[in-house]
Amino acid sequence: MSELILSTMETIPGREIVSWKGLVQGNTVQSKHVGRDIMAGLKNIVGGELRGYTELLDDARNKSVDRMVEQARSLGANAVVNIRFSTSSVTAGASELYAYGTAVVVD
Repeated sequence: MSELILSTMETIPGREIVSWKGLVQGNTVQSKHVGRDIMAGLKNIVGGELRGYTELLDDARNKSVDRMVEQARSLGANAVVNIRFSTSSVTAGASELYAYGTAVVVD
């Protein structure tokens, strides 16, 4: 199966939306790792990127998008437009990353 077209825009330049399939979404809840917390605490003292958290967020985003794409495919879509991301704190030490968009068929 070909790759889905993913876009944060409402349309895809040069393509026409011929069918609307509906809202698709994917999410994941990730918790912090004790080792990462210790390293992040030390890094806060000297400053700089918190690589452990960057990797955690990257992984969460990829999982959320993969789940959204899976749902779009199950609806018969070949594109997802108007993709957005949201985060929220679920509990102390755990956060949700939520990806959503509109599944469509483009020509």
